[in-house]
Amino acid sequence: MILIKGLEKNKGFILLKGGRLYEPFLSIDKKNDILIKDDVIVKINKSIKEEKNYKVINCDNNIITNGFLDLHVHFREPGFEFKETIKTGSISAFYGGFTRVCTMPNTDPVIDSPELIKFIIEESQDTPVYIHPIGAITKGQKGLEISEIGEMVEAGAVAISDDGIPVKNSQVLRFALEYAKKFNIPVINHAEDNCLVNDGLMHEGKMSTKLGLPGNPDIAESSMVYRDLAISEYVGGRLHVPHVSSFKSLEIIKIFRDKGVDVTAEVTPHHLSLTDSILRNYDTNAKVAPPIRSSKDQKALIDAIKSGLIDCIATDHAPHANEDKDRDFKHASCGMIGLESAFGIVNKTLAAEKVDITDIIDLFTVKPSRVMNIIPNVIKEGNIAEINIIDPVCKWIFDQNSIKSKSNNSALLDREMFGKVLYSMNKGYILNCKV
Repeated sequence: MILIKGLEKNKGFILLKGGRLYEPFLSIDKKNDILIKDDVIVKINKSIKEEKNYKVINCDNNIITNGFLDLHVHFREPGFEFKETIKTGSISAFYGGFTRVCTMPNTDPVIDSPELIKFIIEESQDTPVYIHPIGAITKGQKGLEISEIGEMVEAGAVAISDDGIPVKNSQVLRFALEYAKKFNIPVINHAEDNCLVNDGLMHEGKMSTKLGLPGNPDIAESSMVYRDLAISEYVGGRLHVPHVSSFKSLEIIKIFRDKGVDVTAEVTPHHLSLTDSILRNYDTNAKVAPPIRSSKDQKALIDAIKSGLIDCIATDHAPHANEDKDRDFKHASCGMIGLESAFGIVNKTLAAEKVDITDIIDLFTVKPSRVMNIIPNVIKEGNIAEINIIDPVCKWIFDQNSIKSKSNNSALLDREMFGKVLYSMNKGYILNCKV
């Protein structure tokens, strides 16, 4: 058992009393009590009588719903354990309400074989979250030779991606899309044309000019999105576009989706909730790839959430050691953590846009599950409890004490959040996130 404050093994009876049960997988939205024995849901009813041996959790004004799925995280193991490990990343995820995560393959060695897929799964056995590894598209992420995709899928891989390194060779990407079709898994290609990114350090626009920093134009992303989707359309492939950041990319995704191309897309909490003005003080924690863009782009991302053009939220949780970020802006690493703050900042941003709380929860649960073909333990009698208890209107400050990751590189520190996961249950664990 992992020893961490607030984390315990489920023992005996736990009664979730008086909450609103929202179960999007089963289309349930009504007030219900839930009785759990050890780690199994034994009863769901409008009113369950309390007994002396029950531990009762008062869920008045709270929402009981499914655990979250993050389909884009970096846990850095093997090779970079000083930044994050499978165990520390899992605790970070659990505090954010994530009961399942998909880990990216850019480790050392790169996750490009069935043996390494099995390693990730085996290392996660005693963690409180389920880990679904993503295998590399190409061997060593070198962009030259396709990895052992079939064998990786058989070992447990749920998708393929070279993550932060775009597959430049269009023929290699074509082969990957064609081969992945056989296993009904998505191909995830980092959508940036490195030649257009050039030396760009932030979004190319008025703010980059003001700060005197080289700009990374939105067309660096949108041109790669177009190429990837054109190839996917040609071969009838299945493409997932990660961390969409620009208005132009959304236009292209809509064109291809309207033509019937099998494309899904995600947005990160930081791209959805911030603009390039966050960099006015040269905060390297806000240096990410693709960069945080303009207010026009941010509004387009919010509108795409509302319309359904963007399918889900994914954090791109990217922990870095202090020495990686405590540098001049040019040499600082790209990426920020995001698991513990994801729901609070997304809920704050979208609630202000009058998005219903159930639609926000869908972005963290049923929608990413559909993208990755991952079926969780739904909330019904006889199933293992994979549950979040959420206060949708709780105001709280995201500070250093809120971070459970091994790294603390977040541009959201000391910001007020709106909405919080109070308890998370999974794999026989219960976590009180309030302590």
